[in-house]
Amino acid sequence: MVSTETPICDFNSPAVNFELKGVDGNIHTLESCKGEKGLLVMFICNHCPYVKAIIDRIIRDTSELKAMGLNTVAIMSNNPDEYEADSFENMQKISKEMNFPFPYLIDETQEIAKSYGAVCTPDFFGYNQNLELQYRGRLDASRKESAAVDVKRDLFDAMSQIAKTGQGPIEQIPSMGCSIKWY
Repeated sequence: MVSTETPICDFNSPAVNFELKGVDGNIHTLESCKGEKGLLVMFICNHCPYVKAIIDRIIRDTSELKAMGLNTVAIMSNNPDEYEADSFENMQKISKEMNFPFPYLIDETQEIAKSYGAVCTPDFFGYNQNLELQYRGRLDASRKESAAVDVKRDLFDAMSQIAKTGQGPIEQIPSMGCSIKWY
């Protein structure tokens, strides 16, 4: 597993449209996923230790953000031939077991991950109400293990600011995770 860091936020870049199948069997688009105040697009997968370490916090934070008018969508772009845990069937299983409060979509061609410039799992893209990029940072100080319970909630704080002002923080700490498993 190669550990990778996300690039610096390219402020105001437009969100890329997508049309992807969700674990619910429905087709989801950028328009159908966005919230009144913005959208968090996450690239995650099932097998990554970085994602596993924070999945409970992702669920907590995205549930709280939804109440602020910020929706979330999770996209899995890994090659499932490399990791069976990332298969569509296992995506459905994990989503149901963990009761994901967001759509979990499969990017079978990896075109969406490439068009967003996603590099790792987790990779977070926080957009304002105009779907302009305002955050490209980490969830919190967690790495392959969860950080302390009282750690600063970087992503949550940034997305809350975006909901209130439409702008993300200037200072952002990159997310770190496993590199996306390309075909």
